[in-house]
Amino acid sequence: MQTQSWMMILAAVCAALVHFCSSAVESHSAQADQITENDTTALKPLVVWFSGEANMLYPESPAGTGFSYSANTSFYTNLNDEITARDNLVFLKNWFIKFPQYKNSELFIAGESYAGHFVPQLAQLILESRVKFNLKGILMGNPLMDFDTNYNSVPHFYWSHGLISDSTYNLFSSKCNYSRMNREQTSGSLSPACLAVRSQYSQEVGDSVDRFDVTLNSCLPSVDPQPQVTENVDVCIGDEVNKYFNREDVQKSLHARLVGVANWSMCSGALRYNIKDKEITMIPVMGSLVKSGIRTFVYSGDQDSVIPLFGTRTLVDGLAKELRLNTNCALQKLVGGWTQVYGDILSFATVRGGSHTVPGTQPARALVLFTAFLKGQPPPAE
Repeated sequence: MQTQSWMMILAAVCAALVHFCSSAVESHSAQADQITENDTTALKPLVVWFSGEANMLYPESPAGTGFSYSANTSFYTNLNDEITARDNLVFLKNWFIKFPQYKNSELFIAGESYAGHFVPQLAQLILESRVKFNLKGILMGNPLMDFDTNYNSVPHFYWSHGLISDSTYNLFSSKCNYSRMNREQTSGSLSPACLAVRSQYSQEVGDSVDRFDVTLNSCLPSVDPQPQVTENVDVCIGDEVNKYFNREDVQKSLHARLVGVANWSMCSGALRYNIKDKEITMIPVMGSLVKSGIRTFVYSGDQDSVIPLFGTRTLVDGLAKELRLNTNCALQKLVGGWTQVYGDILSFATVRGGSHTVPGTQPARALVLFTAFLKGQPPPAE
């Protein structure tokens, strides 16, 4: 065990990248048995099975997410990326002090969604602080890396998937692009142009489309079992996980306790995070990491409309050109996806059928990619 790699998984973000969510959800949905209320699985303590490729560490970050907490509740009112990176580094230092036998193991930092900020910022802080961690690489799934590029690819995703009309798609180009609409919504004041575009777009997309995986059915309140797609994705996993982690026996098994809240919730709306931080581009940070020899792997589930693959692919390709990395190979016969490798240090992959959280909906395909990356190999072509 001591010779294996360690992968640190930072929490994802739900909804409009505002509410911070527990990484415990990802660990369970990706690697444990399905939770149901109608069989004995729900009566057993949580057991997470790992592939053996790496030891996994799931910090719930920032504090106030999941079971994590701060003794000073005022901490929740003034959070930002800088504080989160600093606290994650403090956590990692203390963890290695408690478990020094793992300090020389290879370390990879991974995460999804807003972890497109958390992951590179923590990696950069590790390098700048000169702590003696054996940091080898970072992995990011459907990450927010550049606000305008990522968000302005959303209309193209909806249009290419037949979810909005040509006229609505053209409105995003001519009247109000998606990143502008998001900024105005955040400020609480939509301009007439953006209000008109949002109204037409909302009518066409509707509330029944799961933005994290547009192929899934909605989770509807019902006494009947919820429908599943062919990949056996439980569309109500969020509701079921919420019930599960609020059970006293489960919390006891995890040695976890609730502090300052009555119930565990998957996503926290209590944190007051500097939402302007999401507009900070991570491309320069990623470029610095690559130049420092940190292997970087970015992947996109192709059914995610929150951070679609189109913008992510553009950003990674642009970074490779900026760094003058050679294009090593484009593997189009991948099991369930397509990969581009640049200079043996920067890679991008799509995962067919993958959602905003790829390991949760395509665990086998995610494992193929992760295993290859941990071994320093390109994903297999067959």
